[in-house]
Amino acid sequence: MPIQVFVQRLISFSPSEKDKAEREKMEDYQWSLQRLNGEEINFSQSEEKVTIVNFWATWCPPCVAEMPSFQKLYDSYGNKVDFYFVTSEESEKVNRFLQKNEYTLPVYIQQYEAPKQLKSQALPTTFLISKSGEIVIDEEGAADWNSKKMRALLDNLLNK
Repeated sequence: MPIQVFVQRLISFSPSEKDKAEREKMEDYQWSLQRLNGEEINFSQSEEKVTIVNFWATWCPPCVAEMPSFQKLYDSYGNKVDFYFVTSEESEKVNRFLQKNEYTLPVYIQQYEAPKQLKSQALPTTFLISKSGEIVIDEEGAADWNSKKMRALLDNLLNK
């Protein structure tokens, strides 16, 4: 797995913004998630906020490869953008992974199906949602989330 992670990091590029005409809009923000400590939250708290949702797993090399770039982005934007790192794994396993890698990312356990616009069969899949509910990025596979291009896009979305 370390070799796969290394190769994924080498080939990761900045994610691509969807053309305005191709963007879907979130219709329903009702989605119950569980924090690693067991606390229930609802995704609806992020309605009208710039939001990043990443579906991932500890056993997925591309997922693990993009985590350092996400941590840097979260360190800079965690108080301005809502981040959701969503997994279906057991919380103990996820906690060990986060501690081992010194990640402070907000991870949630998926107990219920995601809203229709956020469904994907691939890991990792990441969505960037604007304040108006438009899905600006729908990226499958590893990407460099801490790029200048991504930061400029987030700044632009936050200022709208």
